[in-house]
Amino acid sequence: MSSHVEFPRTGPRRRRSRRPVKAFTAVAAVAAVAAGGAYAAGLGPFAGETGPDPEAVAEARAFLADWAAGRLPDAAARTTGPDRAEEVLRGFTAGLDIEKPELKAGKPEETGDGTVTVPFTARMPVTGLGTWTYTSRLPLREQDDGAWKVDWKLSVVHPRLSDTEKFRLEREETEPVEATDRDGATLSGATHPSLAPVLARLAGGGDGAGPRGAVQLVDRATGKVERTEASFGGEETRKDDGPVRTTLDADWQSAAERALAEADGKNAALVALRIDDGEILAVANSPASGFNRAVSGTYAPGSTWKIVTSGALLLKGAVAPDDVVDCPKYLTVGKRFQNVETSEHPGATFRKDFTESCNTAFISLRDKLDEGELGDVAKKYFGVGQTWHVGVPSYDGSVPVPRDATEKAASMIGQGRVQANPLIMASVTATAVSGTFHQPSLVAGTEDETTTTPLPPEVVTQLRALMRATVTEGTARVLADLPGDIGAKTGTAEVSEEQDNNGWMVAHRGGVAVACVVEEGVTGGGSAGPVIRSLLSAVPES
Repeated sequence: MSSHVEFPRTGPRRRRSRRPVKAFTAVAAVAAVAAGGAYAAGLGPFAGETGPDPEAVAEARAFLADWAAGRLPDAAARTTGPDRAEEVLRGFTAGLDIEKPELKAGKPEETGDGTVTVPFTARMPVTGLGTWTYTSRLPLREQDDGAWKVDWKLSVVHPRLSDTEKFRLEREETEPVEATDRDGATLSGATHPSLAPVLARLAGGGDGAGPRGAVQLVDRATGKVERTEASFGGEETRKDDGPVRTTLDADWQSAAERALAEADGKNAALVALRIDDGEILAVANSPASGFNRAVSGTYAPGSTWKIVTSGALLLKGAVAPDDVVDCPKYLTVGKRFQNVETSEHPGATFRKDFTESCNTAFISLRDKLDEGELGDVAKKYFGVGQTWHVGVPSYDGSVPVPRDATEKAASMIGQGRVQANPLIMASVTATAVSGTFHQPSLVAGTEDETTTTPLPPEVVTQLRALMRATVTEGTARVLADLPGDIGAKTGTAEVSEEQDNNGWMVAHRGGVAVACVVEEGVTGGGSAGPVIRSLLSAVPES
């Protein structure tokens, strides 16, 4: 069911006079999630400090949200030079092969000349190479009509971008990576296209290897390199050691890549791993080339996160599966939360809330957990937020302490600032149904510095029963007629008002856990469900 949060819209501003300092009241948070990553800007709606004009700050965050989401005409329209701004933003992204930036606003400042400045951190995923991180600043000025706009200049994009200097991407050609699956079968980007960005990072057997390149600052007139802004890749260390042996299974990998055809051309990613040791059997991305969203992406996991939330509630005895936890259409905690299609289940049990993925019921239990307890449980029992050494660069999740009541409500249903990806959610599923976290791995012998505690057996039994019921009588019925004792959880995660929801599904059967996200898939059962069904239909029950 939907993890739906209503976000206030940013619209035309009424005429207002300038004042040097205003109190922040209910400042709207504008949020956007990028492919490989999420953008969550700003102060919560209950912030009570003083500072620059909140309308200026909201406009800055809206500009960053539009830029991050690729809505470049909308971002440019928020500036004083929309035509030039759109041209530069588009050229900057395309020219440097940047896919879906992550842009995070910092603390706004007043500069004394009527300008509000909002610093921001940019994380720019350069396709096939890595992430370029830097900081810049957005200057905003109030216009004659009372609206605030970004005072356009080239340095808005990057402090060193100017009329005389620009950036250039240089790539260094590398030898194709040789790798095998767990049984010695040859793997390559030719035979398994969506492995190309994954195998490329295995070259040399370490995180610093793989494709090499650089973002350089050059003179516009002469092309002379002024400085190197970012370098990617390390020295090649593998020479004659032979192919890299991975934990992947060629049959699972082929089935995973075929299954992503069910995503109907949308960006999507899938991970399958062994429950008893965390070894990764398949990593698939669509499109096949480019960003490895399955392992490095940053997404709100939506209602699949209710596995962790349920674990936290069950661990402390705050709820039992047969307890009545009402599921109304709406629940307001600072802003209105609702269920998909505003469904409701009066008098529902917690089991029913889980199988139907009732947002309002889960949010109503928020006070059963302390402020940072959800993040503590995710880290202690599920390994989320610890440092993982998978064998390729990975994003390992984040569950920050909520900044206010609204954010705490959102975190209960996998929204707010909770961040994950298919690798993390496949691991969460494996931990939930086995009780023990195993660091995922793509190659044997990776360092493991994680420390976790096993889930109590009674909690594991309850989680397995809840996930099984979700298949037999809940939102994951798309898997109900497949052989095996399958358990699953669907998820629908809101991105922004301008984009359709991302669709999620996690599942387990036998000794394997899988997770899939389909960007703008609308619902989990309707988009990720057919992908998981195709995968499990193509591989034998293990």
